[in-house]
Amino acid sequence: MKIVLFGASGTIGRAILEEALKRKHEVTAAVPRPEVLEIQHSGLLTLSADLLRPEEVAGAAKDHEAAISAYGPEFGAEGELLEVARSLVEGLKTAGVKRLIVVGGAGSLKTDSGDRLMDTPEFPEEIKPLAAAHADAYEIYAQSGLDYTYASPAAIITPGRRTGQFRVGLDRLVVDENGKSEISAEDYAAAVVDELEEGNFIGSRFTVGY
Repeated sequence: MKIVLFGASGTIGRAILEEALKRKHEVTAAVPRPEVLEIQHSGLLTLSADLLRPEEVAGAAKDHEAAISAYGPEFGAEGELLEVARSLVEGLKTAGVKRLIVVGGAGSLKTDSGDRLMDTPEFPEEIKPLAAAHADAYEIYAQSGLDYTYASPAAIITPGRRTGQFRVGLDRLVVDENGKSEISAEDYAAAVVDELEEGNFIGSRFTVGY
């Protein structure tokens, strides 16, 4: 499949990039500074694009079958999530690209208590603005008219190992027998590319965890 990947230079974006290339997809990595990727691959094209500019999103996405956004704002710049969501939707519509997978947040997932994760007492106060912004951005994608999928990670996602062994959920946080919710960036990337290929959650959200 020919896909455009925004945010490929981040930890999660790079994991998705490597997973997609490993599976023989053609990837255009659209990032502000292509030189930081330092990846050479016959299936990879890199170009410069600013996600806050719909015309640059459209230019990068044109003639692609699907788009993946792994964009994540810097700490304290949570407001950009909504601007990026609107710009991404507008740009993809201009380019005629209907299929979109978004790397989202875990804060709005439901816990066993029925509360959203970000509303539980244990949720770090300093991360709440980011979690709330992710939740608001999710609504933008849900109302976009695109064939979107919102991919929420586990509560904790860190670089690690690709095991290929994880569980998939919908709107409820996936936890293990000890109540922990974790996933490696590499396994999360595998789940995202699975969704790209299989399309099991078009028009909805899913999450993964061990």
